[in-house]
Amino acid sequence: MADLPVWAKEMRAAFRAGATSQFILHGDVHDLQPTPRGEFVSLRAFLTEVMFAPFDVVIHYDRGRGVRVRKGGDAFHRFLKAFDTFQGTSWAALPDVGPDKVETLDLGNLLPRDPRRALELIDRFLRGAVHRVKVVEGRSAPDPLKVAVVIDYAHFLAPAGEALYVSGEASQTLIQLLDWASDPSLAAAVVATVLITENLSDLHRSLVESPYSGKIRLELPTAEELAAYLASLTTEVSDWAAVSEVPREALAHRLVGLSRVNVRTLLRRAVAGGERLTHAFVTRLKKELIEKEAAGRLEFIESRRSLDDVAGHDEAKAWLRQDAALLRAGRTTAIPMGYLLTGRIGTGKTYLVECWAGEVGVPCVALKNFREKWVGATEGNLEKIFAILHALGQVVVFVDEADQMTGKRGATDTDAGLSGRVYAMLAKEMSNTENRGKIVWVFATSRPDLLEVDLKRQGRLDVHIPLFPPQDAAGRAALFAAMAGKLKLPISPDRLPRLPDDDQVGGNEMEGILVRALRLFETRAATETGGEAPSLRACIEEAIADFRPSAHAERLELMDLLAVKECTDARFLPERFRTVSVGELNARIAHLKAVLGE
Repeated sequence: MADLPVWAKEMRAAFRAGATSQFILHGDVHDLQPTPRGEFVSLRAFLTEVMFAPFDVVIHYDRGRGVRVRKGGDAFHRFLKAFDTFQGTSWAALPDVGPDKVETLDLGNLLPRDPRRALELIDRFLRGAVHRVKVVEGRSAPDPLKVAVVIDYAHFLAPAGEALYVSGEASQTLIQLLDWASDPSLAAAVVATVLITENLSDLHRSLVESPYSGKIRLELPTAEELAAYLASLTTEVSDWAAVSEVPREALAHRLVGLSRVNVRTLLRRAVAGGERLTHAFVTRLKKELIEKEAAGRLEFIESRRSLDDVAGHDEAKAWLRQDAALLRAGRTTAIPMGYLLTGRIGTGKTYLVECWAGEVGVPCVALKNFREKWVGATEGNLEKIFAILHALGQVVVFVDEADQMTGKRGATDTDAGLSGRVYAMLAKEMSNTENRGKIVWVFATSRPDLLEVDLKRQGRLDVHIPLFPPQDAAGRAALFAAMAGKLKLPISPDRLPRLPDDDQVGGNEMEGILVRALRLFETRAATETGGEAPSLRACIEEAIADFRPSAHAERLELMDLLAVKECTDARFLPERFRTVSVGELNARIAHLKAVLGE
């Protein structure tokens, strides 16, 4: 068994060492697994045919299909006949075909499917198998059976929840599973129990935190593992160039982040649609499959822009461009763990990330809303997201409105502690230095004071970049021209009128001015029956004259000052903020919060 997957080697070593007899398998549990024979089978088949090949009996159970004996059906059938004799039941409905004639049994329609009774029956079989004896020369001698029990979809038997609220049949099921891990008589025998769940957070904490069970994560396949799988799928393809413009080895690297099942789906869709595997086809399908796997909680940022499309923010662009070059060159040790983009609304934080994504050279994804109202569902979503991020190898993760997304350190009564658990999971993931240069976090928020200090500290979000409205006439003119280009206005930059000398006018205000001017222009053009056509420039001048600054000046100033306070490098600050002391900042921030009633 030299070719076992990493997780299987870990499981075999722990079992042989006697460290544990119960394993919780989680992660990529619905994928295909490679066997030593070079085949690819489901996890359930892999456990039966490979891991538990030396065992006498292998039993599978889940609530949907009931009890199925995948190996050693004759032994289980004899047990059922004895059980019927003593209990008055009639579960052994199969005819007596003699020993070693019944290898597998699907008893889902014969035996009870509810967890309490099904697990109790399996438990009785385990106890009998462990203490089984045979008569040798007139004397009894131990003759135990080697038994493995695989519980699929274990989170439906023991779902996440507080032990205080587990009662009745649910508590009996939970106790039964815990007992199989901790009972010394089972631990000393050749008995293995396996609980399968996609996310650990979906399973009851008593099982997850039990010291008697081993938790083993199945990762998404690496590029090398995908290359082996691709080779097995395409053994009959003699002319690879005819079906794909992407070399086979390069294709494996391009598909990192997908499961083997999804890779098979991608190839089948190409064949069924008669499409050649072009770079564009592979990119589109990979994006679609990963977003589907993440249930829409990850969205790829595909950008044709670059930092050249960003007006202003020169120091921020220079820093990000240097880090993009380091990423492309593989100098990952010099890359920050993450970035925090701060500043008032409308300063272009999201747009800056979108443009950086166009030139950074690695996949960029946006973390969407992963919170759900069901117990454990949010944590499960995060587990799946983290697994995909790790599998991608190198990825930039953008979290917009980070103060709303990332939770708080302390548990609250209003959300049953969910906010604290989200915070803890993110904090742990973001501080893992093994991810440096592999998973790069970019948080954006206009209220960094609402973001937990531990999340934005050095070692998690190393570089804090504040963004401000243009501070001089040249900067305003450049941004105004960029906004006109974004709206595709039929006017050259040199024909745009001058904006007021107001350093509070940002990109969103400029866009609002231009949209109102365009509305005015189109309205007049539609009603003009004769005479001179309206001038777009004149409409823009009129919109500028009518423009009224935001009525929320104190709130916008607060966002500016919070961005100044968070800044990690003076080069990002406008000149007027570089000499402001921390004491002055704190005093003004406190005053503004008092005015705003915070």
